[in-house]
Amino acid sequence: MLSSKPRLHLSRAALAMLFSSLLLVSPSAHAAISGMVVGNDATSVSYQFQYTGTPAFRRAYIDVDRNPATGFAQQGIGADYLLENDSLYKHLGGGWSWQFVKTVTHTASAGTARWTFARADIGEGATPNDADIVFQVETPLETSPKYTHVYSGGTGTGTGTTTYYAASSATIANPERGFYHYTSDCDKTDFVASTLSGYRTNEKITQVFCIFYLSEFKNSPISQAQLDRFQRQANAVRAAGLKMIVRFAYTLSTDGDDAPLSRVTAHLDQLAPYLRANSDVIAVVQTGFIGAWGEWYYTRNFGNAGNVSQTDWNNRKALVDKLLSVLPATRMVQLRTPKFKRTMYGTSALTASQAYNGSAVARVGHHNDCFLASPDDWGTFENTTVEYPYLAAETNYLAMGGETCNFNPPRSDCATALNELALFHYSYLNADYEATVLGGWSNGGCRPEIDRRLGYRFTLVSATFPATASRGAAMPVDIQLRNEGWAAPFNPRSVQLVLRNTSSGATYRLPLSADPRHWTAGATVTISQGVTLPATLPAGSYALLLNLPDPEPSLSTRPEYAIQLANQNVWEASTGFNDLQWTVTVQ
Repeated sequence: MLSSKPRLHLSRAALAMLFSSLLLVSPSAHAAISGMVVGNDATSVSYQFQYTGTPAFRRAYIDVDRNPATGFAQQGIGADYLLENDSLYKHLGGGWSWQFVKTVTHTASAGTARWTFARADIGEGATPNDADIVFQVETPLETSPKYTHVYSGGTGTGTGTTTYYAASSATIANPERGFYHYTSDCDKTDFVASTLSGYRTNEKITQVFCIFYLSEFKNSPISQAQLDRFQRQANAVRAAGLKMIVRFAYTLSTDGDDAPLSRVTAHLDQLAPYLRANSDVIAVVQTGFIGAWGEWYYTRNFGNAGNVSQTDWNNRKALVDKLLSVLPATRMVQLRTPKFKRTMYGTSALTASQAYNGSAVARVGHHNDCFLASPDDWGTFENTTVEYPYLAAETNYLAMGGETCNFNPPRSDCATALNELALFHYSYLNADYEATVLGGWSNGGCRPEIDRRLGYRFTLVSATFPATASRGAAMPVDIQLRNEGWAAPFNPRSVQLVLRNTSSGATYRLPLSADPRHWTAGATVTISQGVTLPATLPAGSYALLLNLPDPEPSLSTRPEYAIQLANQNVWEASTGFNDLQWTVTVQ
């Protein structure tokens, strides 16, 4: 569309048509652009995004002063520069008016557009140390939301060489996120490890739902046979490389024939050693126990059908506190509605400073088992004006998941689904229910995006390493990643820099001071530190790799439980490492 002439003039009619095409973009158009990543080193910057189709033009509008009142107006920014295919332009003021600057490095293949150019080309200095970018393709015209990039490394000379990484659009089988399977009640039918392994291999599903009914034990202890069954279920899940979402309940009937608090407490004492011993393969525990399906509404012992006294609330909270006490402090529980937590633990949403501190409020998350079913999701919400912002804030740091239960267009269609999955930071959903809603997402074209973005999705942007390093000394490391998912991991996760000797194959794992639970949705994060190499490390050439293993000793070396980064040509399925595509010489 742009030429390399010094200045582009358009007629008033053409200009009006162009503004219309550029500015009047429907929200649904955003879905075609994904995987946006921006990285930089001391002297260069790299932009990348993914798109569908075969557009003739790939663009990036760049607001270097972050002032929407200056530059070309686009999606809430004022673009000072424009990248279109391999050309860089500077805005001259007065609407659509651009000066050609230079030809830049640009590639577009396999649905990924990428530019690399000098920071000086766009006048990037230290103030402000950030920029707003909007990406666009045409035809058809699709425009992204605003993306804010904070530069790392300032404008200094820096050390080392920067590698940039290509993002991937593949669906990834990562732990503790995504769709789960629920095929039968966990207390009746044993899991088969080979079937579970097939979920991972064939469907990229890494979680199963284990709802364990205790109907026959409302007046007695849980039998050893059923405790043994729970152990077998956990063993099968572990053998398959999956995790389970756990819930206990007493009844499937709306008569609410459950057990009193004293019996539930006694049962939790019996379950405690099994829950602790198998917490490595328990992603999260839904609070359950009370009422039909363990969903806390129809109940004979804790306040039936919403008629809940203060004594009932006290008993409900005592049950949650007891469940928290028998689980390791690293595991969360989930409540069925926001009202439950707000009533028992206070109406203020969990803050970043409280997150992951081991307190009850930091360990009680949420699940919605009638997602999009009605205006209030069949009673999940009592007052959306209050509870929506509360839940949106809370779930930045807590487990959120659930299932659909009623076909309810247009609310249950793609547009609302995508919006609320992002708003409430969903990590998981049921792949087996409700079929009509799930089919609507497939027909509407949003199911692949949901598959990709449930939970976390970490994409390497860039990494800077030196060519040589010394034993016993600190090696500077600078790694940029972006979370393209809708949530952060809610369980602890280790981060390691792995050095692998290119001759012997020996590996050395060095911990990095990073916590992926704080890599929130949409954030670009930087791991920047000096990593001290062991004085005993043999001299030689070492490939660098990034490892995000499960911290549990039983799983820490199993690749099925490590996080795969959403990049092309970095994952090693046999090791669970992500290849940083850099070799350092250790002296």
